[in-house]
Amino acid sequence: MNLIFRSFACLALLLGMSMGAVAAGTEVRLEAFLERVETLRADFSQRLFDEEGRPIESSAGRFYLARPDRFRWSYETPYVQEIVADGSRVWMYDRELEQVTVRSLDDALGSSPARLLSSEAPIGETFEIRELGSQDGLHWLELRPRDAESTFVALRLGFDDGTLRRMELQDNFGQNTQLTFEAVEENPALPPETFRFTPPAGVDVIRERD
Repeated sequence: MNLIFRSFACLALLLGMSMGAVAAGTEVRLEAFLERVETLRADFSQRLFDEEGRPIESSAGRFYLARPDRFRWSYETPYVQEIVADGSRVWMYDRELEQVTVRSLDDALGSSPARLLSSEAPIGETFEIRELGSQDGLHWLELRPRDAESTFVALRLGFDDGTLRRMELQDNFGQNTQLTFEAVEENPALPPETFRFTPPAGVDVIRERD
């Protein structure tokens, strides 16, 4: 599940920060995105590469996000999994294992960048931000944490006409997680049940910590 949490951490990190003072060109793109997005819905494909650039695993599904502290990853391939944060807990359901694991939101996300979701620190104080220019039809920005104890090295964001289309997260082990978003909807009306989870009958429910 660490890969899943790293993926959410990217979006939580981005949507949870305030802008503060950053480079002018970067501020225009990030500030516009941060100010207008409260909820998000998209199809996603996700790939993990090792330190040599070799693919390790891939997956795809549907993603939902609502600020603050609510998200849902609905993995459809290669296995059906649901990861739902309801604001206080994270529910992780693996249909193949017939198992649900429940953890508090803070414990589940650990020391990941998602802890910055409620931070009031300006993003420019927390990250070094720079323009990477255009590639593959997207305009790229890079965020590098100023904290030497961070769990990741760099977060790269690819925008198309102001809409987030790609994210790449490089961790401290040299692995790279790449996310591609399609059918992106900003600020859709998401019903409350999107972020609720009821364990299916007959599955094992493991409550690691309340």
